[in-house]
Amino acid sequence: MTLRNGKEFLMIPGPTNVPDEVLRAMHRPAVDIYEGPLIETTEYCLKSLEKLFRSSGQPYIYAANGHGAWDAALSNTLSRGDTVLVLESGRFAMGWGEAAAISGLTMEILKGDWRKSVDPGAVEDRLRKDQAGDIKAVLVVQVDTASGAWNDIAAIRKAIDAAGHDALLMVDTIASLGCMPFEMDEWGVDVALTGSQKGLMTPPGLSFVVAGERAIKAHESANLRTNYMDWTFRNGPEHYQKYCGTPPEHLLFGFKAALEMIFEEGLERVWHRHALLAEAARSAVGVWAEGGALERNIIDPLGCANSVTVVRFNDVDPAPLRRFTKETCGVTIGGTIGALAGAGIRIGHMGHVNAVMTLGTLSAIELGLAHLGIPHGKGGVQAALDSLNGAL
Repeated sequence: MTLRNGKEFLMIPGPTNVPDEVLRAMHRPAVDIYEGPLIETTEYCLKSLEKLFRSSGQPYIYAANGHGAWDAALSNTLSRGDTVLVLESGRFAMGWGEAAAISGLTMEILKGDWRKSVDPGAVEDRLRKDQAGDIKAVLVVQVDTASGAWNDIAAIRKAIDAAGHDALLMVDTIASLGCMPFEMDEWGVDVALTGSQKGLMTPPGLSFVVAGERAIKAHESANLRTNYMDWTFRNGPEHYQKYCGTPPEHLLFGFKAALEMIFEEGLERVWHRHALLAEAARSAVGVWAEGGALERNIIDPLGCANSVTVVRFNDVDPAPLRRFTKETCGVTIGGTIGALAGAGIRIGHMGHVNAVMTLGTLSAIELGLAHLGIPHGKGGVQAALDSLNGAL
């Protein structure tokens, strides 16, 4: 029997659902790349990035996924042999560090726990010991979708300052921008980056970097610079230089439409919507966990992301549950990756998502738990409803 013959839900932590408005904006002929609508679109997108990141820094747009933005941040500010301190809280800061190592940088890992956020105190302790100033940059993600951790960027900045260290603070906001508060200038972030395919509701293929004053200064002596990523070339007078070649026109048209949707709702209201839906998901998981077969991966509720909830299973294979929600109910939920590969599920609740989609996803999961005989506390969906009702 199938219940899936209706609109299917994609509830993974990226890529996320693309709004019809964004798809329609992309469905148009190509235009001249040197004048007219495309230049206006570029200007709108660049100004909007300043608003999204809450920064007066210099924004850049790349035809690349988030890994391209990693390379752009590193190559434009650092030199071969420099050391970067990678703050582990899951898979993705580690991936960024691995990209640094391939580029000729030295990667040092500040070991973390996949069940916890980064400890700012540990950051301060390590930097205090770096009397020679060998560490040139600190790499951290605001949200790690592999673990579900949210990292307190403001606290990490304070830890760097308390240590009296001048390392650049570089932050990956790929799974958080447009979902949770981010204040680049207020928090003292030197380089921030993100991608188009998560909270920004646009198909994969665009990534964005914003450089603060200290990063722009470091760029002057960086020797890892490459032709495609180079900020100096992209600051040139010709419009095509902003993209180091032909702009990704149709993705830009879609991104502009997504930005208009975000600002029409209001950025702070977007953050609030994500917070409410995330708490609803966490409430459901908390009840299901009473059966002993599953639990939220991040132990401290204050360290949980509002864009994804990662659930680990205890001695139970989660694969049948994922098959059930997809094949029977038409809801695709994510599998766990990295150190948690095959050990749980990831519920995405970011971007173009509302209460109906979140509650429908939680209902499909609860139905699957019951149908498959997976031990769980009863009433998880009701707890999610109560959470939302209490916030109205």
